[in-house]
Amino acid sequence: MRRDTFLKSMVAMAAAGGLPLSAFAATNLKMMIPANPGGGWDGTGRALGKAILDAKAADTVQYENKGGAAGIIGLAQFANASKGDPNALLMTGAVMIGGIITGKPQVSLEVATPIARLTSEYNVFVVPAESPIKSMKDVVAMMQKDPGSVKWGGGSRGSTEHICASMLATKVNVDPKKVNYVAFRGGGEAIAAILGNNVTVGGSGYSEFAEYIKAGKMRPIGVTSEKRLPGIDVPTLKEQGFDVVLGNWRGVYGAPGISAAQRAALTDVIVKATKSKAWEEALKSNAWTPALMTGTAFDEFVDQEFSSLRGIMHLAGMV
Repeated sequence: MRRDTFLKSMVAMAAAGGLPLSAFAATNLKMMIPANPGGGWDGTGRALGKAILDAKAADTVQYENKGGAAGIIGLAQFANASKGDPNALLMTGAVMIGGIITGKPQVSLEVATPIARLTSEYNVFVVPAESPIKSMKDVVAMMQKDPGSVKWGGGSRGSTEHICASMLATKVNVDPKKVNYVAFRGGGEAIAAILGNNVTVGGSGYSEFAEYIKAGKMRPIGVTSEKRLPGIDVPTLKEQGFDVVLGNWRGVYGAPGISAAQRAALTDVIVKATKSKAWEEALKSNAWTPALMTGTAFDEFVDQEFSSLRGIMHLAGMV
């Protein structure tokens, strides 16, 4: 029997209940990380891959980085090259949704197959250690005097740090269209710009800046959570007088056109990975909040995120 015929018969049997869904678990996964090395998606994707192997949910995990345009370039490549491939995974999250809303690309996330939300993380804003800026109030004072004097550095246009900077502007009566935001293709580029004093303020998830904060090379001046993060002594924007609260989530999708049984098998792989010791260690070391969500609940969550972020971005003058 040909391999493709065999696989199709297994799909039918699994869908009918004649085979366990684990029969479809991919042994050699291919993960598209739609960002350059060194950023949040890269860190999450590689931590997930390690957890998958730790859980023995697959034999190998291969990675491909393709940065740019808030993940849209990687999404387009993934959608075109992975149709029907039950071994393919794509890292995604709130940043990609923001990029889709602002960029209106030809290929949207809905062509791929939702698998799971993994984590939630809030943005932290930092300045170089030698910067005279001590708090977000200092940044706001600069913005109110001359919006262009504050050069914000972060991920692609439409990223959560970009949205937060624009939200902050509206809260302090600064035209959000005058926010001087510099987008980078990956976390590594953004970090280099911050350390090189090429931007005034940098924003991203705490995990991306943690080692530089601990080493005294960066100083955190605000986090976008409702309350201070556990174990991290960084004041929220809200407690500094600025009502800006926005979280960032990251998750994983499967290829376009895979079957319900193949989707269920990939979901099983991810769920097993999130129960591994390697994943528990990744959550702790990166200050990620576990936020596992699968199935219909995840489908509905993504739809709500598109609606919610579109509204926030409209109010912030970004769309």
